[in-house]
Amino acid sequence: MAPSFDKVDTLSINTIRLLAVDATIKANSGHPGAPMGLAPVSHVLFNKFMTFNPKNPKFMNRDRFVLSNGHGCMLLYALLHLYGYDLSLDDLKNFRQLGSKTPGHPEAADTPGVEVTTGPLGQGVSNAVGLAIAEAHCAARFNKPGYELFNNYTYSIMGDGCVMEGVASEACSTAGHLQLGNLIVFYDDNHISIDGDTDQALTEDVLKRYEAYGWHTVWVKDGDHDLAGIAAAIEEAQSVKDKPSIIKVTTTIGFGSKLQGTHGVHGNPLKKDDAAGVKELFGFDPNESFVVPQEVYDLAAKQAAAGAAAEEAWNQLFAKYASDYPELAADLKLRIENKLPEGWEKSLPVYTTSDPAIASRKLSETVLNKICDVVPGLIGGSADLTGSNFTRWKTAVDFQPPSTGFGEYSGRYIRYGVREHSMGAIMNGLAAYGGLIPFGGTFLNFVSYAAGAVRLSALSDVRVIWVATHDSIGLGEDGPTHQPIETLAHFRALPNIMVWRPADGNETSAAYYKALTETHTPSILALSRQNLPQLEGSSIEKAIKGGYVLKEVENADVTIVSTGSEVYLSLEATQILESKGLKARLVSLPDWLTFDKQSEEYKLSVFPDGHPILSVEVMTTLGWQKYSHEQFGINRFGASGPYLQVYKKFGFTPEGIAERAEKTIEFWKGIPLRSPIRRAFTQVE
Repeated sequence: MAPSFDKVDTLSINTIRLLAVDATIKANSGHPGAPMGLAPVSHVLFNKFMTFNPKNPKFMNRDRFVLSNGHGCMLLYALLHLYGYDLSLDDLKNFRQLGSKTPGHPEAADTPGVEVTTGPLGQGVSNAVGLAIAEAHCAARFNKPGYELFNNYTYSIMGDGCVMEGVASEACSTAGHLQLGNLIVFYDDNHISIDGDTDQALTEDVLKRYEAYGWHTVWVKDGDHDLAGIAAAIEEAQSVKDKPSIIKVTTTIGFGSKLQGTHGVHGNPLKKDDAAGVKELFGFDPNESFVVPQEVYDLAAKQAAAGAAAEEAWNQLFAKYASDYPELAADLKLRIENKLPEGWEKSLPVYTTSDPAIASRKLSETVLNKICDVVPGLIGGSADLTGSNFTRWKTAVDFQPPSTGFGEYSGRYIRYGVREHSMGAIMNGLAAYGGLIPFGGTFLNFVSYAAGAVRLSALSDVRVIWVATHDSIGLGEDGPTHQPIETLAHFRALPNIMVWRPADGNETSAAYYKALTETHTPSILALSRQNLPQLEGSSIEKAIKGGYVLKEVENADVTIVSTGSEVYLSLEATQILESKGLKARLVSLPDWLTFDKQSEEYKLSVFPDGHPILSVEVMTTLGWQKYSHEQFGINRFGASGPYLQVYKKFGFTPEGIAERAEKTIEFWKGIPLRSPIRRAFTQVE
């Protein structure tokens, strides 16, 4: 039965508008225009269609809502408050204030009910694609006759800015191919961006583009008033099971304001006289602020209560399911609790020096083959580089619409195509859904294409794993266009992300151990194309500290610290130094973030006072100053050629490293040295 609407619905819509007006005025910043235009569609969606429980924002089968155009965040905050999430009227009054639950753009870690962190345009709708993939996969894996545990929708609102962003185009193309009928996106067609009328930059037929992607399209021409039309469009979209749907809703930005329909209401609070006029227009007292009529709360509470009842019914269904399907229920329970299967880590391979030299990308493949069947929540893929990244394990089944003949929705291997940026954003959505641990493969250099999504992974505290192969000039002939120089420095500078560059098999296993057990931190695993020997003295237990002494000597003249493929070269350099009567320690430092979290005592045991420290890495030297007195790296682009020749060209041979170590010893001779680890004060963390 189609929903009906009355004056309380209109009152609720106007209340949402005015909460946005009041909050942005009080903050003296923000975007009132989008919430004022989108209040009707958001009210219809939340009050008539969505299933959610504000008392348990993590209810597994809730409908997901993503505000992709995060500059309209007061729309979302107002809705969360009205429907009873842990967001008070005072929280709305503290919009954009330091330490509040209502930051300037939605942040999942700060605000109950916010599914993903959005703000950078295009990211949210791309996250929504990941959320929809997650539901389709979980439904295919866990649903059984009479037990429809997963049937939620993912809804998203995006604006013209998201439509213009390339990452959204990548992700929506993927969604169309995957036939995600559980994904419904509202396109806020208000014809305004920050610069003014979108006709200055966007004149294509957006619905035709999405039709070409394989989406079902609907147009609501009067999004300001036609509540029944909005509801009918949602019902139509829900009826289409083999395509995602985009509902173009033509709205008026800043509806009711003197500046409605202009970019002047996009990113600035309303003037006091304008705000007063809007309140009078909507039947509110112009002298009052943050007013919520009781009947608005009551209407919202009915929908929230229905959501709570839906969760209770789900819990009862799951209890019966556990009796009939105990193994699947146990798996799902672990996932909901964000736990890994007991003893999974015993599957991580362990190596000795008698094992052959192997490229760390192949070592990564071995780990995946060992753990993917043991950790069924892992869901992987590659940006069209499966044969180079070695990300597809032996028993993998592709995640594909069954109609394509390429796989099943129960499959756990995603063919992202040449879409690195959307792969990162989709993985953020997969991780945010719950119960899944996404990993994706590409070349390390091309993780830079996805930097926007990687940054949001770190900010969102989600467990996402990048399998980033071809990690250095060691990739050889492909040359400087593909050889990372600045990439590790960039991502090491990013807060809350582990950047692992393992030197051998044990360190690769350690990297995966940390990537899976650190539930609120994403990881980049930088992996070699060339073979690396198994190192004496390495172990998973040592490497999970992020850095450790691989070779210890007393009364050392120098410590060499290195990562990845340069560690074994540095080890050979220590032997050359020994032949000259010089004593050299060797430290492997596969992940800076993990090492920096160790105790001061441990860090000083790795990097002690009393002698110089030389860093060796075939990347920029930027950042190494916090661990070393001297740095040997590459502060220019690489070169094309066989990798051994390229390494030799830049001096990265045992002899070349030994030569730099000798110069380091000579330069610092007789100078009392303190460890670079020592600091006068602690950095803000």
